[in-house]
Amino acid sequence: MTARCAVYGTGSWGTAFAMVLADAGCEVALWGRRQEVVDAVNTTRTNPDYFPGLELPPAVTATTDPAQAAAGAEFVILAVPSQSLRANLADWAPLLRSDAVLVSLMKGVELGTAKRMSEVIEDVTKAGPDRIAVLSGPNLAPEIAGRQPAAAVVACQDEDVARRLQAACHTAYFRPYTNTDVVGTELGGAVKNVIALAVGIAGGMGLGDNTKASLITRGLAETTRLGMAMGADAHTFAGLAGMGDLVATCSSPLSRNNTFGHNLGRGMSLAETIAVTSQTAEGVKSCESVADLARRHGVDMPITETVVDIVHNGKPPVVAVKELMSRSAKAER
Repeated sequence: MTARCAVYGTGSWGTAFAMVLADAGCEVALWGRRQEVVDAVNTTRTNPDYFPGLELPPAVTATTDPAQAAAGAEFVILAVPSQSLRANLADWAPLLRSDAVLVSLMKGVELGTAKRMSEVIEDVTKAGPDRIAVLSGPNLAPEIAGRQPAAAVVACQDEDVARRLQAACHTAYFRPYTNTDVVGTELGGAVKNVIALAVGIAGGMGLGDNTKASLITRGLAETTRLGMAMGADAHTFAGLAGMGDLVATCSSPLSRNNTFGHNLGRGMSLAETIAVTSQTAEGVKSCESVADLARRHGVDMPITETVVDIVHNGKPPVVAVKELMSRSAKAER
């Protein structure tokens, strides 16, 4: 498929997905804020900050000019930190084609509004649901950059649009599946970061695989409860955007959220952990907004609340785990 795509964000996932799109036959304009990164992409074909050894395809060019990136783009891929999306998109929206498909790679929930990223996109651009898509799944960027086999979900309420996006990013190593459940696909991606923090904390405390497996399984139950309350399809959480992403993020040392949680679990303070973290760990902020979303829908999410207590309220992990384990006994559901 030949399509023109704009990718806003030169972080690890934005860069890796730009490569995927180019490998699928698309022409890709990669927008970055910093001139030195843009120059490196255009002259050395590498992103020195994230993938210094990865040679990007010739079809990927970079620019600091958001209008140049947007020019003629059929697909606009948004790959910036979740909490910065609204402000950035307000600047970019007037530059975009009126029929462009807006694609979120972000896995977070906005603080204050508790809105999913697709809802923020709709708020800012006034685009209808037939023009907003999300991509999620077990997609650790360094492995994608190595062109290792992986699968993902591309979700849009308009199935034809989902199929167009599927064709735009389908390669020999990257296999996207379509779905019309945007709510479930987004929630799976956002909440798994919070659960990965919990699993990382457990690992940092020296707890073993029984604990981690319990957190992953009950974390999926929390995510599914919230999704059902918000109208998502329960089957989505058993798929790539649910269980698939959760397992990858909770089990891999490549996971920013898992690593962040591990540092907290071994006794580092929040400030110390932030200081040694070079990339955004979305769950650190999103745990608060996910907990807010759960309260708004009357859904019990004890693991999420425990992560908020540890990360933002200063509760010692040992105390938080003891409290979590001492909750009243109940049936599994």
